[in-house]
Amino acid sequence: QVQLAESGGGSVQAGGSLRLSCAVSGSSFSNYNVGWFRQAPGKEREFVAATGGATGYADSVKGRFTISKDDAKNTVYLQMNSLKIEDTAVYYCAARSASGMVILPSSLYDFWGQGTQVTVSS
Repeated sequence: QVQLAESGGGSVQAGGSLRLSCAVSGSSFSNYNVGWFRQAPGKEREFVAATGGATGYADSVKGRFTISKDDAKNTVYLQMNSLKIEDTAVYYCAARSASGMVILPSSLYDFWGQGTQVTVSS
């Protein structure tokens, strides 16, 4: 069983930056792909970024967000720069068995964190 715990959310003005962390425990880190998803009020959960053997990003965050991982700490990070009001959402990290493809829908992820709120204001 894999456990994930997000941290690092908060409130920031448009144009600012935040870094989210996802601590992964319960299994060997290298066996899993880890992704970030977000869900805004009234909207469906959407893919943001993922890492495994490669990395992938949603078009809406390319060039602004960077996903990285620290194998020694079993932690995946999401550095978010140039934040926009439309980035406001609850951000979740998720894990699934490692696969060659990293851009996958949320339905194919097996384990989820509790989420962390990111609020971007003008």
